[in-house]
Amino acid sequence: MKERDAKKKLMPLLRGADVERILTEVRLFPPRLAVPSLLSGLCQTDEQAKWNSVTVIGQVMDTITCNDMEAARVIMRRILWSLNEESGGIGWGMPEAMGEILAVNETLAGEYAHMLVSYMREENYLELPALQHGLLWGIGRLAMVRPELLLQHDADGYMAHYLESTDEVVLGLASRNFGILKIKEAAYLIRGFVEIKQPVKLYQDRRLIATTVGALAREALEKIALG
Repeated sequence: MKERDAKKKLMPLLRGADVERILTEVRLFPPRLAVPSLLSGLCQTDEQAKWNSVTVIGQVMDTITCNDMEAARVIMRRILWSLNEESGGIGWGMPEAMGEILAVNETLAGEYAHMLVSYMREENYLELPALQHGLLWGIGRLAMVRPELLLQHDADGYMAHYLESTDEVVLGLASRNFGILKIKEAAYLIRGFVEIKQPVKLYQDRRLIATTVGALAREALEKIALG
């Protein structure tokens, strides 16, 4: 089967609602054919297809890493390149994919967590708010599983300036991350966001949920208080 034929079969599948079924079907394809389709799925305007691609690529990369570490590194370099200005692209969905991959696979997390954090730093800073949304989601996904790794790379310090963003969704996602990491010093700023009614679509537990910036801020404050 050629890559083009695999895409024809996989892209409609990624628009489905049953993630487990999608995972079962994708595992029938050789990873070298599945990955290009999943990377294409990350930039889909169809949110279901995009987030299914995020979840599935995490599982596929975990399998690839167990069987061929160098092949996994090649794909990670491809993802990193897509976020490089010299690539000529924008890298839609790539920070989310990185966060998912690193949350699923400990080995890749050890090698690439610093790169995910680097997109909050000056030398690799992602300017577009939409990419910042994806980056903050990816940081949050990794924080749920490997918070110590993010703290080791000073992610909380680099993330602090997002609490002064003019983009309200950024405020909500950054607040959520500080809550996951239980960073007490962030609470005084997060308290200022609890009344913001800006809607946020959050992908969590393999489903999209509707929430608000204010709700994310309140949840973050609760976690910080318990921490």
